[in-house]
Amino acid sequence: MDYQRSITVDLPYAEAVSRTREALAGQGFGVLTEIDVQATLRDKRGLEMEPYVILGACNPDLAHEALEVDRSIGVLLPCNVVVSARGDGSAVQILDPQLMASVTGLPALEPIADEASRRLQVVLDTLTHLV
Repeated sequence: MDYQRSITVDLPYAEAVSRTREALAGQGFGVLTEIDVQATLRDKRGLEMEPYVILGACNPDLAHEALEVDRSIGVLLPCNVVVSARGDGSAVQILDPQLMASVTGLPALEPIADEASRRLQVVLDTLTHLV
């Protein structure tokens, strides 16, 4: 099983981050955390890399449903979304929510993962059609 879905878009990095946030919001996902990996590695390790951010995206309704099935599911939340610079464009990668149902083996999580997958695919489709 592939653990992520990804696209490359012809958008500068900063615009790709902004548009990704907008597309996530359009599908009911808020960004709970943001890790600027480029800045963190530069500041903490003296390393240089391309602009790279990890957005911790959460749809509160879906998260609640999943937590009602299994309180331990929180270790797999939120859904990580990575935006990174790639040449003149950007890459957007999203953790596949099907991993949640697969790893736990809990059938009750499957419809929740299906809905999260559908919504996150709309996010990628939205970004693909912007360019």
